[in-house]
Amino acid sequence: MRAHAPGRVNLIGDHTDYTGGFVLPIAIDLGTTVTGTPLDGMVRLRSEAFGVPAAVPLDVDDPRAVEPPWARYVAGVVRVLRPSTGVVGTITSTLPVGSGLSSSAALEVAVALALGFEGTAVELARACQQAEHLAVGVPSGVMDQLAAAAGVEGHALLIDCTSLSVTPIPLPGSCAVWIVDSGGNRELAQSEYGVRHAECAAATRLIGPLRDADVGSVERIDDPLLRRRARHVVTENRRVLNTASALAAGDLDAAGAAMTASHASLRDDFEVSTATLDDLVVSLTATPGVYGARLTGAGFGGSVVALTRADVELEAGRRVRASAGCSVTATPE
Repeated sequence: MRAHAPGRVNLIGDHTDYTGGFVLPIAIDLGTTVTGTPLDGMVRLRSEAFGVPAAVPLDVDDPRAVEPPWARYVAGVVRVLRPSTGVVGTITSTLPVGSGLSSSAALEVAVALALGFEGTAVELARACQQAEHLAVGVPSGVMDQLAAAAGVEGHALLIDCTSLSVTPIPLPGSCAVWIVDSGGNRELAQSEYGVRHAECAAATRLIGPLRDADVGSVERIDDPLLRRRARHVVTENRRVLNTASALAAGDLDAAGAAMTASHASLRDDFEVSTATLDDLVVSLTATPGVYGARLTGAGFGGSVVALTRADVELEAGRRVRASAGCSVTATPE
């Protein structure tokens, strides 16, 4: 058996998924692969990236109690799926851990496929989202898992995180997407991700669902911190929809401008950027042929994504040119 799931880079739309808003990720040509054979009663997986293997019984009850910590993601999937047969094998990955490219979601999706999951992309994503909640206790949205499960070659995915509808948006052949690793790895469970989630929930209690709110409603929030958090989400949803329309029309200048504005909002209103990420964005947007750049993922470290002309070769360190649309696979060997 061989099961593969891609990572993702989010072109625009961060901290909007868990509020039911809009996101625009692409599945990329970096990912995680599980190769193995059936095993009764256990999931035993060895990873090239970690010294201690995962050994998870099929009746695991508390994924957060499993050691080593990386095995908790495997345990979360086992806890949600409750497979009748386990697997013994290996995990290989081309995704750098902690770079904001959804290495955890790719692992969850690949393990679910290896354990015989059958269902739609949305069902797969929801199961793996639940697995991550059980594994690390972070109330993350469903974007990462759905981007991995539903990737379409050559397209970004406009995802409505309320209905979970997925609309493929073609990427113009005249552009390229680059991922630049800031070198600042992050751990969501140790960041303020949960705090931001709670702040958005508090703003929602004041003005209703942020997905449906407008800037006028946001400006009526008395608490200045909650006002900033809500303003980011409301304006980010608008930027996602505008970027999807711009890409579909081939207007790369407009798409890039929206991405750069998104970074400013994440930096100033949502306060999830870092000085290193900010410097990278400034450097990239000053580079000829770069339409726009922004931090990608939850922030607090990780990577920057840049939209460029197809003929541009970025010289920044730790960078990779991403191809869109590497989809999930599960095949016998």
